[in-house]
Amino acid sequence: MSDVTFYRDDALPFLEAKQCLKSDFAYQKHFHEEYSIGLIDEGETNAWCDGVMHRVEKGRVISFPPMMLHACYPDSGVAWKYKMLFIHPAWFQGLSQRELDQLQIPFLLGEGKNKACRIHINRTMEALARSSSPLEIETALIELIQALVSQNTSDLEHESQQGQQDQKYVKRIKDYLHAHFTERITLEQLEHVAGISKFHLIRLFKRWNHLPPHAYQNLLRINQAKTELIKKRSIAEVAIEVGFYDQSHFSKTFDKIVGTTPHKYAVSI
Repeated sequence: MSDVTFYRDDALPFLEAKQCLKSDFAYQKHFHEEYSIGLIDEGETNAWCDGVMHRVEKGRVISFPPMMLHACYPDSGVAWKYKMLFIHPAWFQGLSQRELDQLQIPFLLGEGKNKACRIHINRTMEALARSSSPLEIETALIELIQALVSQNTSDLEHESQQGQQDQKYVKRIKDYLHAHFTERITLEQLEHVAGISKFHLIRLFKRWNHLPPHAYQNLLRINQAKTELIKKRSIAEVAIEVGFYDQSHFSKTFDKIVGTTPHKYAVSI
């Protein structure tokens, strides 16, 4: 097995699994467009989540909703192994609104609930890895989600910062970046879109997103690149399409965010 392995089933396009055996590898700040649910199998890490640092030990489960910025800094000099499931939001349409509201919050789970979810994550991963039937894989995934959204007062929840005044400016910028992330965007353009000065714009965006606009744009580009590479398209073609005109820059950025090169990712899936 390579340091980073991805698993998919063509019959379940909403689901991707990742197993990482890399030691001393840290992920810079990034987000996924999917719900992501992880399990630490070996080692310990400091997990930065939307401005707050959490300590995550071996055997702990942590999850993030779509677009939640996070980063991972495992302890150096120790074995580091984890698995991650990425689930497209469209798959959750069958859940009740109460369950969907709970999924909007990343968890560090209480002890009993954590144990149950750990079992279900392993079952789902094992079913994917051995190419079990789509019925078995999706059943295991549903059982995991049911366990994850169950009520538990000892869960550690993310505190939402929605509704504050400055958010309207940040939303305008983010909406523009999402609509034009493949393009060469200038601060002058964002200044016009937001209706505030570029100096105020940078300060607000970094305050609410913990990244400058160009880094946020690169995350959007890499997430789109992953979607296109799954279709077995040319890496060079995908790089240009998502806005990287320098192949080396694309590969380095992809590796920092995904944990492997575009070529290895495309081959793995």
